[in-house]
Amino acid sequence: MMPSLKLETSSEDHHLARMAAAALGLSVLEAAIPSPLPGVKPGLANIVTLIVLARYGWRAAAWVSLLRVMAGSLLFGNFLAPGFFLSLSGAVCSLLVLAASRHLSQRLFGTISQSILAAFAHIAGQMAVVYLWLIPHAGIAWLLPIFAAAALLFGTVNGIIAARFLSSPATPP
Repeated sequence: MMPSLKLETSSEDHHLARMAAAALGLSVLEAAIPSPLPGVKPGLANIVTLIVLARYGWRAAAWVSLLRVMAGSLLFGNFLAPGFFLSLSGAVCSLLVLAASRHLSQRLFGTISQSILAAFAHIAGQMAVVYLWLIPHAGIAWLLPIFAAAALLFGTVNGIIAARFLSSPATPP
């Protein structure tokens, strides 16, 4: 008989799993929304990441974001496919920018600013993967204004939504 393995989990682990599940739920909802252009999505799951960042720190936000990317790729059936790497590169670049933005003046750079910076980083990460791996052609630069406008719009809207949630009292993990 094989010995059973028992993992010890904390209430923080359970809370992060719930937050990752909420982000994944928003990703599923977003997948049901028709997109006028391939790759232009509102990034609703980033609202959860911003809330977790503000309330629990960068490490927790990184866990939530990366768990969402992994679980989403498994759920949508694109694990290790190009869509997975696009999502992962966008998430990693966003997380790096969010880590750096925590060192900026909180008076000047709040949740909305962080959301906009993260949206631009997400697009930059994805465009880098597209150029370096999928379509190594300078013509993709013509898409930058469209993606930049989408990043500005959705980054602002998501930041406003996250800021509204953050203005309400926090619930303990």
